[in-house]
Amino acid sequence: MRILITGNMGYIGPVLVRHLRRVLPAAELIAYDSGFFAHVLSATSALPECRLDAQYFGDVRELPDALLRGVDAVVALAAVSNDPMGSRFEAVTDAINHRAVADLAGRARAAGVRRFVFASSCSLYGAAEGGPRREGDALNPLTAYARSKLASEQALAALARPGDSFTALRFATACGMSERLRLDLVLNDFVACAVSRGEISVLSDGSPWRPLIEVRDMARAIEWALLRPVDEAQPFLAINTGASDWNYQVRDLAAAVQRALPGTALHINTEAPPDRRSYRVDFSLFQRLAPAHQPQITLDAAIAGLIEGLRAMRFGDADFRSSSFMRLKVLEQHISSGALDESLRWQKVAAA
Repeated sequence: MRILITGNMGYIGPVLVRHLRRVLPAAELIAYDSGFFAHVLSATSALPECRLDAQYFGDVRELPDALLRGVDAVVALAAVSNDPMGSRFEAVTDAINHRAVADLAGRARAAGVRRFVFASSCSLYGAAEGGPRREGDALNPLTAYARSKLASEQALAALARPGDSFTALRFATACGMSERLRLDLVLNDFVACAVSRGEISVLSDGSPWRPLIEVRDMARAIEWALLRPVDEAQPFLAINTGASDWNYQVRDLAAAVQRALPGTALHINTEAPPDRRSYRVDFSLFQRLAPAHQPQITLDAAIAGLIEGLRAMRFGDADFRSSSFMRLKVLEQHISSGALDESLRWQKVAAA
């Protein structure tokens, strides 16, 4: 099986490649990435890309047709990957997260690729009062990032034909340790606060609901989507991907980190305006269709893994929210140096 992964040099990619190399040892793994975050390494003594058969560099908006030859499956991870980046780069978010995905899927299908796995998001549900949201419930994307994911899902649904296996994995919010760590994710942020400062600062009032999934379980879900049986009657599937017992309020996540690191102070901004991005999600369809690929990592285990990983890095940056572990900060640093322009394209001659 020849698998092309786009956006492999981000947070999920290293964990996914390590997993696929273990469970599909005969697979040919090739990858394509812009390299925005290639230098942001953590908890590793070697480049994660050493596990690949080939690494290619370039803009996903301009992925060469030649890379699709002989490919059996595409995993589309490349994205402007959170709400702050989506707000700062709204047009680019649509171009990369939506239009480039739709273009790639269309060209991949024309090249004979019948399996396409897209990393979508539960953030499509936006502000969702009442019970946990199922796949057929109304969608209410509140941000450029969420809107771009919905537009991609719609494009993939229009492209898929009988015999295809196009899957949009509506992932819960990611968490956990990676060889390219992000600290702009809610649980990762709380653990980094506790380790570096001895206190946790919750910027919201702590009431919003969030479903979470550990990054290793994300890799297991992608494995399932790559191998799941073709359903002739449903060539496109959008599926909530996570576990129902991982629906938490933000304040409960902070309290769990506080319990794992006794003595940690907890500050919640009770005066903060309400965060409308609050939703619980029903994962029963994923449980039914993927019984052998259900999430295995518990919240306490995810927290313990982050603590262990950060301590192994000798992490102690109390100002980490201004560091390269925040994806928006990396892009802003590239732009200020002249390496990237405002459309997030590399410049041929970067500033000295």
